[in-house]
Amino acid sequence: MKIYGVTGWKNAGKTGLMERLVAEFTARGLRVSTIKHSHHSADVDHPGTDSHRHRLAGAQEVVLASSVRVAIMQELRDAAEPPLSELLERLTPVDLVLVEGYKREPHPKIEAYRASAKNDLIAPGDPAIKAVASDTLLDLDRPVFDLNDTAAIADFIAEEVGL
Repeated sequence: MKIYGVTGWKNAGKTGLMERLVAEFTARGLRVSTIKHSHHSADVDHPGTDSHRHRLAGAQEVVLASSVRVAIMQELRDAAEPPLSELLERLTPVDLVLVEGYKREPHPKIEAYRASAKNDLIAPGDPAIKAVASDTLLDLDRPVFDLNDTAAIADFIAEEVGL
């Protein structure tokens, strides 16, 4: 599978860019999956549901299946967070996996940057960042795209990964 990341600091526009890229690539006929890294305790299950009750009772994994969706929830308990490489191995094969976050992983990435967030750019110190998507003009040693020019960013990523 082809893998490409979207990285950046908080409020840089990562999730919006991810959402637009998924829509753009799927409109082009590609099968796309995503992995999102979170620094927060994420919970997709809700108290009171049967699957939540299974987890609270001690289940290591709970599979919730219906005619439209399958969700697999794995409790880490005291285990370490799995590395990105292990999570990628678990995915059903697709044309492209877009990864949000994972700043320090070596896969190729585009950095989302908003001047109003007042954060430093990551790109100058990270060769894995191949381009920047920005809401302001930047003078860098790699391509800079308008943060809202989804088609141009998608074209760049497609060329980078050979799609």
